[in-house]
Amino acid sequence: MESSVLIESFAEFANQKKIDRPTTMRILEDVFRTIIRKKYDSDENFDVIINPDKGDLEIWRYREIVEDNADEFDEMLQIRLSDAKKIEEDFEVGEEAAEELKIEDFGRRMVTTARQTLMQKIRDLERGEVFTQYSELVGEIISAEIYQVWNREALLLDGEDNELLLPKGEQIPKDRLRKGDSVRAIVHRVEMNNGNPKVILSRTSPQFLERLFEAEVPEIYDGLITVKKIVREPGERAKVAVESYDDRIDPVGACVGMKGSRIHSIVRELGNENIDVINFTDNLELYINRALSPARITSMAIDHENKRVSVFLRPEEVSLAIGKGGQNIRLASKLVDMEIDVFRDDVELDSTEDIDLREFNDEIEDWMIDELTKIGCDTAKSVLELSREEIIRRTELEEEMVDEIIDIINKEFEE
Repeated sequence: MESSVLIESFAEFANQKKIDRPTTMRILEDVFRTIIRKKYDSDENFDVIINPDKGDLEIWRYREIVEDNADEFDEMLQIRLSDAKKIEEDFEVGEEAAEELKIEDFGRRMVTTARQTLMQKIRDLERGEVFTQYSELVGEIISAEIYQVWNREALLLDGEDNELLLPKGEQIPKDRLRKGDSVRAIVHRVEMNNGNPKVILSRTSPQFLERLFEAEVPEIYDGLITVKKIVREPGERAKVAVESYDDRIDPVGACVGMKGSRIHSIVRELGNENIDVINFTDNLELYINRALSPARITSMAIDHENKRVSVFLRPEEVSLAIGKGGQNIRLASKLVDMEIDVFRDDVELDSTEDIDLREFNDEIEDWMIDELTKIGCDTAKSVLELSREEIIRRTELEEEMVDEIIDIINKEFEE
């Protein structure tokens, strides 16, 4: 095989695989220096000059010219004068003889080995680049086409025909994967098995949901709102705690969008997974209240040492707190990182003498009433049943505000 054919075929292969020119040159030189070492034991006094675009290859061997009858002679580094004159008639003793070697001089077997080595190096480099490329994409969303679906996993191809795997455990239970469909997923992890990169995707990871929010909510992408924590039961329900760094921005409203416009596309992507977006707070009692929504808690007792909390609810609220199959309470427990125990509060109010809290909106601002409603206080007596300190602890109301609210309600009952 001529050197030009060998180099041109390799250069074309490298170009198809989008291997850059410097890397192509380096691989070619490494391979030819390897066959030089195999034949001559060393490549120290050889130069390899390659032009992959034209298919040119020059291999030059340099040796010092010595007398034919020299006492000491190193065939690797020296050449006798008579042999040097066969290369060029004008050579003299003491000069350096440059001898060009042809690829054919190395033998057909070695040239075939060189070709196979070149192709193998490109494949190794290609696999390494896939590993590096996807290692940098871990935690990011990509789109890929489904190529094959098996019982345990699905094989997907990206735009460059790289193989990606979506295991059954990383698929949303409601997913119906069909060959040719385009699927979005997060790059979950990348492994190297026997020199082959293995890219694992996921649609069940909480980070996948976080990236979907980033794509749909500009305020999250811009850093004005941060996602504090996500807990999921994929395809069924999720709770997302968000916090705004700008007091003018309602983080929950921004994530949901006008008439649910932003969150609807996320819900569809996840197979109609119900998503509760919750306003994060450092106030643990208020955070627990929000985590258990839509249930409204009447009181709670927190055991910080054992990371358990006992919540008490009216009988009609218990089923809401627990949720379908216990989903709501499981997710709420994971969100607040505490074990939540639900208890029925059997204390019943005399509703005939109670007053709806909204009737005080001429004296108490609506947002204050909303804060009280969030902790289960939607009537006047339900507010008075709680101590001043508990209301302050469980809401974001200032002490003076709580005192004023209690005073307004008390005066109403006194009248």
